[in-house]
Amino acid sequence: MKHAENPRDSDVLLVQQALSEPPETESVAGFVPGPGIARLDLRFDISRLRDALDECLSREAFMGDMQDAGFAALPLTQRPGQLEWTETDLSGRYWLRGDDRYVEEPREDLVPEIAFSEFNPKFKGTYFEEVHRELTARFPIGRMRVLSKGLYNCNSWHRDPEPRLHIPITTNPGALFVVNHHVTHLPANGSVYFTDTRAYHTALNGGETRRVHIVAALAYEQVTE
Repeated sequence: MKHAENPRDSDVLLVQQALSEPPETESVAGFVPGPGIARLDLRFDISRLRDALDECLSREAFMGDMQDAGFAALPLTQRPGQLEWTETDLSGRYWLRGDDRYVEEPREDLVPEIAFSEFNPKFKGTYFEEVHRELTARFPIGRMRVLSKGLYNCNSWHRDPEPRLHIPITTNPGALFVVNHHVTHLPANGSVYFTDTRAYHTALNGGETRRVHIVAALAYEQVTE
């Protein structure tokens, strides 16, 4: 059936205008700053970050039941003298609107970030200890974890009690971070990214390789509701 084009139809004009130029496809493989997400001047050595990850994983495996398909964590900081981690320690309080009611609800218990003041002794002597020292010289750092996200995987659309710093170690162009209405890729080149995760956000991995970031909570005053 042949379609009839009405040159005065605003929808037809919109589609014709959109098709008149090809979409831009290069910038999506880089970092684009926006509201709630910025790149700091501080940088680390990406080769040493990757070597440290290998060394730490030779000492301790990722914690969590979804290492290959979803969320898994390696805790780099702890409460002084801590010997065991709960599921709350690894994830903690967040809020989401999980269904068609659009009602915001809390999940899990609030984790007092400021209590996680000690670098995990299991990983002493690694480059991650130096990274922690550099970060704590500038910011109040709470839980600092290595977080692994499997391929073709997405976090919930949620908000957290505190903002966070991200240091990508391994990634791919299909790994994206979304804060409210802004989305961008975070390249793994030693950069440190501020993410205001007090806003609604998600991380997704639409690539064919694992995405691994250091994620350090900024232990300023936390949102509690």
